Amino acid sequence: MREYKIVVLGSGGVGKSALTVQFVQGIFVEKYDPTIEDSYRKQVEVDGQQCMLEILDTAGTEQFTAMRDLYMKNGQGFVLVYSITAQSTFNDLMDLRDQILRVKDTDEFQVPMILVGNKCDLEDERVVGKDQGQNLARQFGSAFLETSAKAKINVSEVFYDLVRQINRRYPESGRRQGQSNKQCCSCVIM
Repeated sequence: MREYKIVVLGSGGVGKSALTVQFVQGIFVEKYDPTIEDSYRKQVEVDGQQCMLEILDTAGTEQFTAMRDLYMKNGQGFVLVYSITAQSTFNDLMDLRDQILRVKDTDEFQVPMILVGNKCDLEDERVVGKDQGQNLARQFGSAFLETSAKAKINVSEVFYDLVRQINRRYPESGRRQGQSNKQCCSCVIM
């Protein structure tokens, strides 16, 4: 079974953990408890293929920057999350994306990525328009979805879309040939 390393990134409080836990465990985490780093595994079927997703739920962008380069380097696909209720979280995405491209040392259309406007159930508190999200995603050359972890809107679709992007970018046959070059583990000394 093929494994997929997915990294969830964004500012603090945008709902990265809520999205991830809703997808993996089917529950909504109401209380905000800032994450340092959590890893989840979930087996899913996408387009008739069994897949094992390893999802890294990361700290908000303002913390733990030393760790970020490491998981950006090892990630195959990236979920860039902002809150539709906080303009600053949307503004942070450009720097995040630039950092991914720098660490990956590749051009913008080579990295599987999806832009996610979370908390779309809070329409009355919206400050970032859907068109702004769509325009930025177009600029990034990435997919775009608005989600709500609370209302279970588009949560699974985010991860399935990213699996499909990874499959297009890194076809299974090419991966097997190059697999021997891949390191089995990584070590972080702090």
